[in-house]
Amino acid sequence: VQLQASGGGWVQTGGSLRLSCAASGRPVSTLTTAWFRQTPGKGREFVAAIRRTGTNTYSSNSVKGRFTISRDNAENTVYLQMNNLKPEDTAVYYCAAGPNLILSSLPSAERYHYWGQGTQVTVSS
Repeated sequence: VQLQASGGGWVQTGGSLRLSCAASGRPVSTLTTAWFRQTPGKGREFVAAIRRTGTNTYSSNSVKGRFTISRDNAENTVYLQMNNLKPEDTAVYYCAAGPNLILSSLPSAERYHYWGQGTQVTVSS
């Protein structure tokens, strides 16, 4: 499975961006897919995940109500719509994919087998 993340960029506080993660090699509908983010000197932080069914989505408390993860099976792509962005959202964002995971495992980066290359999101104040 290969993942290609895109859509990052620079935006002012309160702005929006949509990240895309295009998958190849396996249908995303057979995988749990997620977004993580990382800032210098810190580990990867869980942002949001969508399970194989496509109907169950989960997000961290820090982005709940502002970020939405979704999936387009026809395009084999996972999206992260980010609204009302804040400076603390500045990070490199990674998409990840793995097997069917239980709820408690979704935030664990080590559970995901496949990773995209990361895309930088910068939010200015």
